[in-house]
Parts: sequence; structure tokens; C-alpha cells
Amino acid sequence: QVQLVESGGGLVQAGNSLRLSCAASGRTVSSAGMGWFRQAPGKEREFVAAISTSGSTTYYADSVKGRFTIARDNAKNTVYLQMNSLKPEDTGVYYCAASARAMTMSARWFGSWGQGTQVTVSS
Repeated sequence: QVQLVESGGGLVQAGNSLRLSCAASGRTVSSAGMGWFRQAPGKEREFVAAISTSGSTTYYADSVKGRFTIARDNAKNTVYLQMNSLKPEDTGVYYCAASARAMTMSARWFGSWGQGTQVTVSS
């Protein structure tokens, strides 16, 4: 089982940027599809972004397209989420997840999850 640890969250003003990191340990995630999800207070967890094993394919939720970028460094066993032009509605706990599938956006196919990192965007 791979362990995932997110970092980089915090409190920022709207319009600013944050970069989240997800460090994997226990085994390599180079063969795992990776994703980011988030959960706002009182809402269900939702898909944010996903990246294929090689990093050549990415998908984004419509709400973050053009503002967020997912990337991975397989040599460092790390996945990133660059978040620009943040909005108050981006507030939530952000989770990193790993899938046995090479590429997926569905939470049901992610078997390993991190504990999450809080992102709060003030207006």
C-alpha cells in the first residue's frame, strides 16, 4: 500500500496562487494514475484533476480548467497541483489519490488516499 502525504495548503486571498504537493512512499507511483479531489464544508468530495502515469494526459474539472495545473515527477515520487487565480469557492480540503489504473477521474478507482491539506481562499 502506498502512503500519500499532501502539503502546501494554507490561507490565501482571492486571486493568489498555491502549489500543493503529494509525496508518495511505500512504493513507487510511477505506474499509478494520480488525482486530486477536494471537499468543501457541507459538500461531497469532488474531482479536481487527474494525470496519467507518464504525465502526458491530464483532465480537469470544468470549475478549475485554465487555472489549475496537475503535474508529476516520477523520479521524486511526487505529484503537484498548481492553483492560480484562486477563488473563495476553491476553499476546501484537498486530497491526493493513487489509482491502479493508468488514468481515471472516478473516485471509485482510487485505492490510496492522503489525509488532505486545507486550502482557504478569502475574498
